[in-house]
Amino acid sequence: MDTAATKRYLPWVVATALFMEQLDSTIVNTGIPAMAASLQVSPLSLKAVVTSYILSLAVCIPVSGWLAERYGTRRIFMFAVGLFTVSSVLCGLAVDSTMLIAARVPQGIAAAMMMPVGRIAIVRTFPKGELLRAMNFVIIPALLGPLLGPTVGGLIVHWLSWRDIFFVNVPVGMVAMWFAHRHMPDYRSAAPQPLDVRGFLLFGSGAALLSWLLEVFGEHSLGLGAGGALLATSLLLLAGYAWHARQVPFPLLRLTLLKVRTFRVSVLGGFVTRLGIGGMPFLLPLLYQLGLGLPAWQSGLLMMPAAAAAMGMKVISAPLLRRYGYRRVLVVNTVLIACTIGGYALVGPGTPIAGIVGLGLAMGLFNSLQFSSMNSMAYADIEEKDTAMASTFASTLQQMSMSFGLACGSLVAAWYLAGLPQTDPAAVMNALHHAFLTLAGVTLVSSLSFWALRPDDGDSVSRGTLPVGA
Repeated sequence: MDTAATKRYLPWVVATALFMEQLDSTIVNTGIPAMAASLQVSPLSLKAVVTSYILSLAVCIPVSGWLAERYGTRRIFMFAVGLFTVSSVLCGLAVDSTMLIAARVPQGIAAAMMMPVGRIAIVRTFPKGELLRAMNFVIIPALLGPLLGPTVGGLIVHWLSWRDIFFVNVPVGMVAMWFAHRHMPDYRSAAPQPLDVRGFLLFGSGAALLSWLLEVFGEHSLGLGAGGALLATSLLLLAGYAWHARQVPFPLLRLTLLKVRTFRVSVLGGFVTRLGIGGMPFLLPLLYQLGLGLPAWQSGLLMMPAAAAAMGMKVISAPLLRRYGYRRVLVVNTVLIACTIGGYALVGPGTPIAGIVGLGLAMGLFNSLQFSSMNSMAYADIEEKDTAMASTFASTLQQMSMSFGLACGSLVAAWYLAGLPQTDPAAVMNALHHAFLTLAGVTLVSSLSFWALRPDDGDSVSRGTLPVGA
């Protein structure tokens, strides 16, 4: 294997696939009102189109590392890209909401293999001193996907049909397949461990039930007794997995990795932080379209400043981390994210466009720094033999947190909208303002978790011997 060529092109391979996966996770958000009108359902009920995708992704991520170890990173990655592309076509051909939700499930399964397998290849290819540079390159397309998704979705819905938002994955998928065939390294284990089937059933069913429960609370009236029973069942399943993981030699997710401080703070602190951030792609299109009365294409354009700011952060994130360290950057930046989310509670019909654009710039800037910092710090103290498990573990909790964040965002919005007409812009605006303040509070609390870091934590990544911003 040509190591120099692999290092040159591998970030492009992973970035292309991650862009497609992240774009598709949010591109439907701007099109939800048009979909609801076409399929004759309420906009809030269509959050299942988004949630089913993210939920199936989160549930299936834990087996991706095992698949890569057994069958090789190149084969699994290419299969995932192909499945994702085909599923996108099926979504575009859906005739009702049920078929659309069903087609989104294999999309999520494919994404569950693409993202962690790509991250495994990155972590195994680059030494820690070069890891932040590689992560910085990959994180930009991954951030641009959610940020450009509403813009692309809005323009497509305005000029074409909401069905066409799924067909944009076909050319991107073909490019990703070409890149993967030529430049994806084929890492695999000479002696793969057995699959922890019981652990997968316990963890997957517990996570799925908990996410479904959040969705049901936001959409239907559920009795306190039934809701409490379902919540207790999901928590028991997850607790059962925690007990099971300590009894078997090769658990699905090795919980002992949480003993590594930088990894623990990155995945657990990041979990809570993403709860607040995860609801924004769902709430912002509702604010712009239902609250301010903007058309879908204008709503999408208001997401563009965040995309530009995310790209700009690539240049300054590495110097910031080198100078101030992960601890100080994550504590301060998380507070800034909370303030930005809370700032959307001030947006109303009289708000200047410049003010909304400024909030978008701040959101893109701070989110880019946050994700780049948390994702790279997770591997600062992980041994090479544990990188595949660490990647799978981190990817699982990250996607679960985004799924829960989406569900919590819609749940909070539905809570504040209870009994109010969704056709009343003033009522919608007031409910969304309360939802933004709630998410800001959750994000602010999550900043406390990063105080557990030491000032020199992550230096092996942020102060590598190679220039990181190049």
